[in-house]
Amino acid sequence: MAEKKQGGEIVRVIILCVFWYIVSSSNNVVGKTILNEFPYPMTVTMVQLVSITLYSGPVLKWMRVRKRTDISWPYYKKIILPLALGKFLSSVSSHVSIWKVPVSYAHTVKATMPLFTVLLARIIFREKQSMKVYMSLVPIVLGVAIATITEISFDVIGLAAALLATCGFSLQNIFSKKVLLDTGIHHLRLLHLLGKLSLFMFLPIWIFSDGYTIAIDSSWFKRREPVETFFLLFLDGMLNWLQNLLAFTILHYVTPLTYAVANCSKRITVIAVSLIMLRNPVTVTNVLGMLLAILGVLAYNKAKYDANKAKKRAAALPLSQVSSSKPLHIYSGMHTSQQPVQNHPAYLYTYSNGIPASGSHDVQNAGNAATPIMAHGELMAGQVVVLQDGQLRCSFSKSSTTSPTSGGVALRA
Repeated sequence: MAEKKQGGEIVRVIILCVFWYIVSSSNNVVGKTILNEFPYPMTVTMVQLVSITLYSGPVLKWMRVRKRTDISWPYYKKIILPLALGKFLSSVSSHVSIWKVPVSYAHTVKATMPLFTVLLARIIFREKQSMKVYMSLVPIVLGVAIATITEISFDVIGLAAALLATCGFSLQNIFSKKVLLDTGIHHLRLLHLLGKLSLFMFLPIWIFSDGYTIAIDSSWFKRREPVETFFLLFLDGMLNWLQNLLAFTILHYVTPLTYAVANCSKRITVIAVSLIMLRNPVTVTNVLGMLLAILGVLAYNKAKYDANKAKKRAAALPLSQVSSSKPLHIYSGMHTSQQPVQNHPAYLYTYSNGIPASGSHDVQNAGNAATPIMAHGELMAGQVVVLQDGQLRCSFSKSSTTSPTSGGVALRA
């Protein structure tokens, strides 16, 4: 039964990926077609944000997706608002890139996403990679360099915009997954929330930039019929909404590594379709550079897969060497009732009845607490620590967790 269910999940993800590739390729072709005669990338971005805001609400209601959970304001400021800012800036940068350079070249540059992922993981999480992962980045860089040197329609602004968009999308992938895990918010609710926040944050900026320019510029009426332009904008907004819907859904179902592989395959599809549909001129060397970059991405994904397998093999460690962010069950004295609690930095909660002050090592009364606690971070050998909001609440040896009758507390992750 379990195997049948797993097989159904795999088929579902494959179908979602196929639709994602088709919609994404169409979206890029339509976007390039618009920007060739309507050079306002910020306006195209704003139309897409309006589409996300308008279309997501009714769909969420029709699907009976649970309402958004209350998120604490500190978490909102720290994670959600920067994520919305990044979504807007990344989208604008992406549109600038396909406006200035061919879609095939823009997506070749975006193949550098693993490079940004490794760098950002190192900077933000201090995460080190294996030598195989670092070596897999070499063909990516070489491939993009060859494609850049041999690109007939090269533009510096287009290159810079593509790199900026790639960096932004890397951050989005990392922190979107974090928000989904932290808050339990439905992935489509998160898409709707980010789209709405981005729209209202940058609507004033658009009014005084593109909005004003379009109002006084009559030349775009002459380049293409206004009705055709509005239809293409509507179509682009619809396709982008569907693309985001599919991307967030796939990200919800699979691991970040699987998503990276699927994204790589999507990039190959977009490049191939754009070359066929838009007929932008390319050289043999240029195509070889694109292929080298894509092969580098595949090598990176394989290296990450091997690294993850090695981590799983090393997972059978003593309790004292394992860190966890799962809810803890509390035992005090002879009391054995489990009290799972909703405890996460994304939510507001309070402490009461004897949680020791920061820095205290007294845990005799810690079991009286009826509110959330978390254990996370690297644990010293033979030691368990309990923290909240980064502050040490108690610390005790591993042996004290095995004697709930001793008056101490036993924690189970």
